[in-house]
Amino acid sequence: MLSALKAKYATIYDRKITTLFDSARVGRFSIEIDGLFFDYSKTNIDSETKDLLLKLTKKAGLYGKRSAMFLGEKINFTEDRAVLHTALRRSSGIVMVDGVDVIPGVLQTRTRMLAFAEKVRSGSLQGQGGAYTDIVNIGIGGSDLGPSMAYRALKPYSNRIKCHYVSNVDGAHITDVLADLNPQTTLVIVASKTFTTNETLTNAQTALQWMGKTVTNPADQFVALSSAKNKTAAFGINADHVFGFEDWVGGRYSVWGPIGLSLAIAIGHDNFNDFLSGAEAMDTHFQIADDSENLPIMLALIGIWHAQVAGYTTRAVLPYEQRLSRLPAYLQQLEMESNGKSVGIDGQDLNVASGPIIWGEPGTNGQHAFYQLIHQGTHIIPCEFMVAQQGHEPDLAHHHQLLQANCLAQSQALMLGRGLDAALAIAAAKGFEGSELDRQARHRVFKGNRPSTTLIYPKLTPYCLGQLVALYEHRVFVEGVILGINSFDQWGVELGKELATALGPVMQGTAPGPDNDPSTLNLVARLTAD
Repeated sequence: MLSALKAKYATIYDRKITTLFDSARVGRFSIEIDGLFFDYSKTNIDSETKDLLLKLTKKAGLYGKRSAMFLGEKINFTEDRAVLHTALRRSSGIVMVDGVDVIPGVLQTRTRMLAFAEKVRSGSLQGQGGAYTDIVNIGIGGSDLGPSMAYRALKPYSNRIKCHYVSNVDGAHITDVLADLNPQTTLVIVASKTFTTNETLTNAQTALQWMGKTVTNPADQFVALSSAKNKTAAFGINADHVFGFEDWVGGRYSVWGPIGLSLAIAIGHDNFNDFLSGAEAMDTHFQIADDSENLPIMLALIGIWHAQVAGYTTRAVLPYEQRLSRLPAYLQQLEMESNGKSVGIDGQDLNVASGPIIWGEPGTNGQHAFYQLIHQGTHIIPCEFMVAQQGHEPDLAHHHQLLQANCLAQSQALMLGRGLDAALAIAAAKGFEGSELDRQARHRVFKGNRPSTTLIYPKLTPYCLGQLVALYEHRVFVEGVILGINSFDQWGVELGKELATALGPVMQGTAPGPDNDPSTLNLVARLTAD
């Protein structure tokens, strides 16, 4: 089916998107559900292309694989695990894994976690110096990106307690975060499922030493988000402060459960449940909506069209919402760790490109940084714009209107471009003549015809954020199914971890360097030289 799509693309690759528009195009190439409006009319997808793309889901067996995921079957076959981040946001129901219904345990952990969060928020649970004023979440990867992204996004709903996030093992990170905090009113959350993550445990020990300088029994002000109770006990963390989760929750999909504790403390019980409800609503939509009206499916198919058919190797995610500043980084991990594979489920090398490179920044900042390349560079970069109908600052409505205008203008400019005749007129108006007129005009030409999509949401609420994150989770799943890969393992990160563990003693001078890699041996010598 991809071959048919590639043949189609070969016939229309330089067709002007603007020629596709008639009075019905926007209605046919957009989706509106549950407050979200997704417009993909500014792509080179026509009705025939759309039909070919929709056939991919049937050929790939999407429906059966989707059901298998929601039912708790072990679709992550390389690790023999179910994939049940969706269970973490369920409000009811039955999901069986190895003959056990996991939903009662999910709900029990959620109730316990949210009760703990409310104790911290209310001040009934305090540090040695009184009510907690600050939370430091120590984690890395999904244990950091999820909660830190969501905390920034939902800042208007947070209370007096400030959340801080430490991920990098670089000592500068934890030093800068702890520098202005009071140890006696700081709660530290250590997020590591196995409680063995090297970077996280190194930072946790540093935080414990920092707190121990002024706090008696500093481990009392620590919380562990981990299933390794023996290791958390050895660290000194009270069992009542330990919240575990199962191995069927991948790190990059884990913000919905205990990994979201810092967010729950910040925004409270009701708002956190709204966050889960938005995701659960997207889960339902993904399972029941027809393919052509199914947001995750259509977002995935558009991604396949651009990356695997057209060969556009990158994708820019451009939220016109400052509080979504960490969303591109979050989606970067979600997509690139999930679908950055070169071997299919069958164990054979892929015969198509896998996931694209994901990157982006919030608007309007990106406009003054990398949009030059997007508009006039030699690479075609599909852009995914996001913007809210309403902001959270009614007294600054004019700011939001200007933000919206910029978002719409950028997608319009990418499609329309500017021809040579218009550029000549602009250059002539500036007084250029002759050969210099032509030279100056050519620098002002925008080829246009560059694809983009726009997602409009009502307002960045907890419910809406839940919808958006779940939408992209399912988009990644659909893409993985069509590409024939396992989106839920990440063996590519393992080798670097193993080698870093081996090189640790080398850097400390207690072991010899590698004898099979002269380059690394030389770099070690330079870094460890007096």
